[in-house]
Amino acid sequence: PVKILTVNDFFTKHIAVLKTEKRNGYASSVLQTYNSLLKFNQHLNIYFSDIDITWLKNYELWLRKGELKDNTIGIRFRTLRAVYNLAIEEKIVKAEHYPFKRYKVSKLHQKTAKRSITKAEINAVINYDVTDKDKYTILAIDLFTYSYLMGGINFVDIAYLTIDNIIGNQIVYLRKKTKKQIKFPIHQKALEIHKKYWTNERYIFPILLSYHTTEQQKLNRIHKVITKINKKLKEIGKELNIPINLTTYVARHSYATVLKRSGVSTSIISESLGHSSEKITQIYLDSFENSQIDEAMKNLL
Repeated sequence: PVKILTVNDFFTKHIAVLKTEKRNGYASSVLQTYNSLLKFNQHLNIYFSDIDITWLKNYELWLRKGELKDNTIGIRFRTLRAVYNLAIEEKIVKAEHYPFKRYKVSKLHQKTAKRSITKAEINAVINYDVTDKDKYTILAIDLFTYSYLMGGINFVDIAYLTIDNIIGNQIVYLRKKTKKQIKFPIHQKALEIHKKYWTNERYIFPILLSYHTTEQQKLNRIHKVITKINKKLKEIGKELNIPINLTTYVARHSYATVLKRSGVSTSIISESLGHSSEKITQIYLDSFENSQIDEAMKNLL
């Protein structure tokens, strides 16, 4: 037996649960998919069993007419698939109706653009001369450096760090995205960055402040600061002739890539990044330079 619940009701219930769990980023992604499905079908007072392979192909065609890229279409379909799986789990629909065995979402994956830089380029960013520079340029360099030296910690997790996250000579925190606990030894240079920024505020870095109390205020503030930081990093990257757009995420990817090239196993890198699976880590590591492959080819004969 299955519980009678429409796609509309199940989606809205799922989004509400995610917001209660404070998984606001993912809730926003599910809401985007919900709105997209609503626009395509005009209404969602249908059942999951109505979503068959023909329905999915028509939805894909409709998205393509909107000139969306493969990766964006892929996100919509992966989200829909995840919600469908949850509906099966909660006995809203029988597994025999599952359309994703025949409709392969993997075909929508586009190779991610290279997001890591070389060790020499990393050092150029870290040692960038900030004399007479504004506070956001200085903060941009410090946050890039901190992320790179502290296990590729991402911007949102940096924003939420408090003095309570420093335990002995380690940073211990829960990743906002995956809820995995991360323990990482504090690099000496990272310790200096702590001392530079931490005052008597609750948070170590001046991203979130004590008067940001609601989740929405925090999200708005983080979005505002990361936009400014990435703008500054992009300018610095151009000045240093770095071949890709410099962002806070480049520090995370570069941390993973430098470790891999040093011979560290993917499982250890995955653990330190707080990824939910090694498959995700592998996507980070897929952008090795052609020069390395060319060098390896010389050893074939």
